[in-house]
Amino acid sequence: MPITDLLERNSKLYGDEVALVEINPEAQEARRVAWKEYELIQPTADMPYRREITWSIFDEKSNRVANMLLSWGIRKGQKVAILLMNCLEWLPIYFGILKTGAVAVPLNFRYTSDEIEYCLKLADADVLFFGPEFTGRMEAVVPKISREMLLFFVGEGCPLFAEEYLKATANCSSRPPKVLVDDEDEAAIYYSSGTTGFPKAILLKHTALMQSARMEAIHHETTHQDVFLCIPPLYHTGAKMHWFGSLFTGSKAVLLKGNSPAAVFQAASQERCTIVWLLVPWAQDILAALDRGELNIEDFQLSQWRLMHIGAQPVPPSLIKHWLKYFPHHKYDTNYGLSECAGPGCVHLGVDNVHKVGAIGVPGYGWKIKIVDEQNVPVAQGDVGELCVKGPGVMVCYYHNPDATAEVLENGWLHTGDMARQDEDGFIFLVDRKKDVIISGGENLYPVQIEDFLSAYPKVHDVAVIGLPDKRLGEMAAAIIQIKEGMTCTESEINQFCMDLPRYKRPRKIIFAPVPRNPTGKIEKPRLREKYCGVRLVEAQNQG
Repeated sequence: MPITDLLERNSKLYGDEVALVEINPEAQEARRVAWKEYELIQPTADMPYRREITWSIFDEKSNRVANMLLSWGIRKGQKVAILLMNCLEWLPIYFGILKTGAVAVPLNFRYTSDEIEYCLKLADADVLFFGPEFTGRMEAVVPKISREMLLFFVGEGCPLFAEEYLKATANCSSRPPKVLVDDEDEAAIYYSSGTTGFPKAILLKHTALMQSARMEAIHHETTHQDVFLCIPPLYHTGAKMHWFGSLFTGSKAVLLKGNSPAAVFQAASQERCTIVWLLVPWAQDILAALDRGELNIEDFQLSQWRLMHIGAQPVPPSLIKHWLKYFPHHKYDTNYGLSECAGPGCVHLGVDNVHKVGAIGVPGYGWKIKIVDEQNVPVAQGDVGELCVKGPGVMVCYYHNPDATAEVLENGWLHTGDMARQDEDGFIFLVDRKKDVIISGGENLYPVQIEDFLSAYPKVHDVAVIGLPDKRLGEMAAAIIQIKEGMTCTESEINQFCMDLPRYKRPRKIIFAPVPRNPTGKIEKPRLREKYCGVRLVEAQNQG
């Protein structure tokens, strides 16, 4: 069945129960603008801004969006984009789009005007919903996009070039639209991270979204009583597909705008959250705040918090060992995935496998894997090769990019571009991105392995390893190290710590500097290479 059926089911079964809560610790009173007739505000000193909606209101709002779009002539298969910060309106708009049979196109809220224009045109978008944070960027885009594109503004202070979302939906029917949506219908276009140039458009079917919802609930044993704390941006498959576990079970979820350690603890405490998904930097920040005594676990109600899981990037084993010292009762999971396979979970560690921390895990529910060499031949167990995955979440294609599609899809198998190995127990260990491998003096160096090692040094907050040009070796490993707040560290300390590494793996250059990460927590290595190697991004120039 299509993903929209889950929302309609929840409205019937759990209509009066809370579906979504929005919390913004830094919001101003003036920003309480949307859905006043439905919001329930329970301000506290720590959480001055809070809204919530029930499953029935969620479904009604989605129906209003769908019927509004249909009244403007939007039909099945057309593309409707979303450019919003995380908010209570985000998911009802998304599901309203899907209920028309149209394709939802979430956009990264960090996109520049040029990137917004590029992604709208690449997706053939006919409609865009956008928020007040993007008015300035949209002013630069509007003259360059089709005059026929519909623009709906979500918030206060609607610009003249857009329609006001609340007014547009106010008089629309709250009943389900009469549009037949099927499992095999196209559902959404998600964009790749764009860390190597302008992003690619990834087309997914309803089948892929339903696979993610079912898999998330199974992997994390989600029940109707669970409460999920969602912090990452909803435009990304990671946050969305993890929330799909709440959709699948009809359970409550909390959208937290902000990721400070205190805000995370306060939200988890106040809303009685049981499942929290973190990115590596946020987990590091929480641990650092606990280590410094700035946070005290006893000041919060966290006994119900049962699961912490991490994804979107390699996870240093030292981080999880550190975490479990503070939270020994927590279950833990690592989730691996790509937007090309409908987000996280095609490989996952599993909540009972903490003894294998460091691995990304085993094939997820409904997935198959293989590890192959350059000739696409499976490698021997224990050898390094490219990880390939196959399952019901694999994308249809890179939209309008058949050449790029052909490079990664073969007989249903998705070539991930990640180098991995499988141990004797069947657990997969991510070695590195294929493009990030450093070839130094004929030896393959995998930066993730060096990063994991350096992350264990007590003074290191974050680390990235890249290859720098070297006349003799071809490339040499350089470690960009971000030291923990309030600490000092010297190059000789790091070099001494690295004596436990094989000689050829030791970084030959140490750089103390911030480690840049994108909104989903991935290290922006192309930016580091551009900064320290003078290597500029060219992929955008080569795309047709």
